[in-house]
Amino acid sequence: MRRVPPRTLLPQAACAAALLAAVTGCGLLPGGDAGAAGPALSEPVGVTAQAGSATTVHVMWNRPVSTTEVTGYEVFRGSVRVKELTAQQHMVDVSGLRATSRYVFTVRARGKDGALGPASRRVSVTTPAAVAADGHAPDRPGGLRGRVDGGRAVSLSWRKASDDRGVVSYDVYQGTTKIHSVGGTRTRALLTGLRPGTAYTFRVRARDAADNVSAASDPVRLTTARGPDEGAGTAPQGFRATTRRADKAYYIDLAWTAPQTGGDVPAYQVYLDGKQATTVMWGESAPKDKATYSFYIGETAGARHRVRIRGQLPDGTWGAFSPERTVTTGQ
Repeated sequence: MRRVPPRTLLPQAACAAALLAAVTGCGLLPGGDAGAAGPALSEPVGVTAQAGSATTVHVMWNRPVSTTEVTGYEVFRGSVRVKELTAQQHMVDVSGLRATSRYVFTVRARGKDGALGPASRRVSVTTPAAVAADGHAPDRPGGLRGRVDGGRAVSLSWRKASDDRGVVSYDVYQGTTKIHSVGGTRTRALLTGLRPGTAYTFRVRARDAADNVSAASDPVRLTTARGPDEGAGTAPQGFRATTRRADKAYYIDLAWTAPQTGGDVPAYQVYLDGKQATTVMWGESAPKDKATYSFYIGETAGARHRVRIRGQLPDGTWGAFSPERTVTTGQ
């Protein structure tokens, strides 16, 4: 049976009636057909774009969540297709760009019939300023450390690398393959989607605006835990839930700190009394640190509710749940 996903709401547009419908079991999108065939090709998830230099951008994504066969991907800069890739490739460097320019990228999957699926979420990035002739690569990052976070994630941290013109990005390698990039102001990364009970070797390289790349850091070797545990480090931190009364009705106010993933957390799922009530989408305006969200819960005093949340990680998967909080209206 194909389940239709809960409705998705923007934080500023979440209305009381919509959430109340979700709470009472009617929060499914209209038009769902329980007897329909398997899912159609969906959009790639977890799309990110990171400036690698003044003229290059590194685009990464994860495969669509649908089970339909994917035969390839197409990467678009605005409405222009700039790359065609095989189904096994989930990252690419787009070069030949202009310095200090904003670009918007999307990715579409291609099915076995040759047709393209829907576009991914739009991700924007601004390339840094160009630099004069620069043949000096950054010093290699030092102090690389790693921590296993459950069976599917590891957290890496390192010391800031020095460069005469400034570091633009850090590239994370698994063996000899680049698997992740973060901005030059970041010195940590959360790598998800790993296999449980598996040994990995990671290194980090620094890159400047002229595309000079440092020597690799010393390696760090980590073995993920056995089992499917997502890892506590992927959960929202400091999660709090309180109630308040306004306009003769009650609301639940949520507050938390975004998990430190090395990238944006563009969406959060809110679970109320054990069931998903809504998905809060921020997209490009995702909070970097503190986040808040409020929703209508009803007009009855003394009603007791349980609430918890989880965030969407940069690779498109969902992280671990926050601790569950219990609130009572009117208290």
